[in-house]
Amino acid sequence: MELMCKKHGVSLLILSVFAVSVVSSYSTRFSPIDNYIINCGSSADAIVDRRRFSGDSGSSSPLFSVPSGAISVVDPVPALGTPQIYQTARVFRRPARYNFKIQDRGTHMIRLHFHLFNSSALELVHAQFHVLVDGYVLLNNFGGERAVGPVIKEYLIWVDAEKLMITFLPSKKSNFAFVNAIEVISAPKDLILENALSINNGNVVNFKGLNQELLEIVDRVNVGGPKVTPFNDSLWRTWVPDDRYLKSDFGSTKVHFSGRIQYQSGGASREVCPDNVYNSARIISSTNASVPNVNMTWQFPVVDSHMYLVRLHFCDIASISLGLMYFDVYVNGVLAYKDLDLSNASNWVLASPFYADIVVECDESGMVSVSIGPSSYSYPHAIDGILNGVEIMKMNNSMGSLDGKLSAGFLMKSWPRVTISILFPFLAAVFILLSIALVMRRRMAAASPSTSWTKLPVDVTESSSTR
Repeated sequence: MELMCKKHGVSLLILSVFAVSVVSSYSTRFSPIDNYIINCGSSADAIVDRRRFSGDSGSSSPLFSVPSGAISVVDPVPALGTPQIYQTARVFRRPARYNFKIQDRGTHMIRLHFHLFNSSALELVHAQFHVLVDGYVLLNNFGGERAVGPVIKEYLIWVDAEKLMITFLPSKKSNFAFVNAIEVISAPKDLILENALSINNGNVVNFKGLNQELLEIVDRVNVGGPKVTPFNDSLWRTWVPDDRYLKSDFGSTKVHFSGRIQYQSGGASREVCPDNVYNSARIISSTNASVPNVNMTWQFPVVDSHMYLVRLHFCDIASISLGLMYFDVYVNGVLAYKDLDLSNASNWVLASPFYADIVVECDESGMVSVSIGPSSYSYPHAIDGILNGVEIMKMNNSMGSLDGKLSAGFLMKSWPRVTISILFPFLAAVFILLSIALVMRRRMAAASPSTSWTKLPVDVTESSSTR
């Protein structure tokens, strides 16, 4: 089913499908078919957030292959409390690939874990490299972001093949690449749908093929609530508080909900967004006979020349009754949803979540903004706006890259070390063989008799010549 909103007489599609049955909040935890979680550079398994990362050293698994010629390094003095997966790393001095067998085609989550440390062999802080996946560029001239703690890069990619290949390519400014841990996990089928809305030159239109796009998770925010760790998320995600993104909160308050989130079959699932995000929010509420003229606004820094998917999570955990909440939603200053009715959106069930996907292009401001405010239908003495969570995802550009304007093919061709490492020994061998052949030929030519001219011996006597 489709929920329609009206904006200047134009029908806009809200991307949520609703059904009548309510799913129990105690449903079975998600179990992915493809579930590769690798502890790179180690022969031992590591447990992090109740998950077992398998060591890749000496792995004989038929489901994935480890690059040959790579070395492992160990942090000799890890900081207290550092998870085990960040105490070792796999290092590559030439292009190297991890190959993963895919059994469940569709959207997959990729997480790459990086943590800088110094070992007796080398200092990871000097690394600079590219990371490619199936013809796309994930990272370009990456160096661990010089971060003090671990850095996790997360992506969503559509896989329609029997194998997924992740390539690490040292850049020209460095002679090695590294990675501490890798995750390749098949995603729930409802995580990224095919259709979304798109803001194009101030107009709101439909966007098709969203599930085929390569996406990088830029921000994942729990509005009005605390940090949510992978331990409390069925897809092992991290959600951060919204305080540093909030630019205008005048007239708004935080709310928390201790009841059960009513997930509905065909609607937003716990895998789309967990309870710990839906059970907190920021709201605009009217406390007297007038509707407040205020907006809540968040701003998220982004990189130009890319389009972004803005996913907004809503769940009415604040109203005392159905049919009392209406509000407007703005993205980059454009009215995306007018008079949004959460009761209708949630199939007339309170505390039932849904989400909306909106594709926007970054402008010169370098920011994506989201604003929530009362609508012309808002009631006094009621809730006049709510937001529970926000996700910002970068989309690949026309070169198939999430980082820079160079294609994966160009980066692979620009790698000189593979050719040089083979060409130099080959040329040296050819030169030596030619030199040996030339010397031997000269010696043979000097030793063989000639029919055209023979030098007479100088010590031949006359008597010996007349015999």
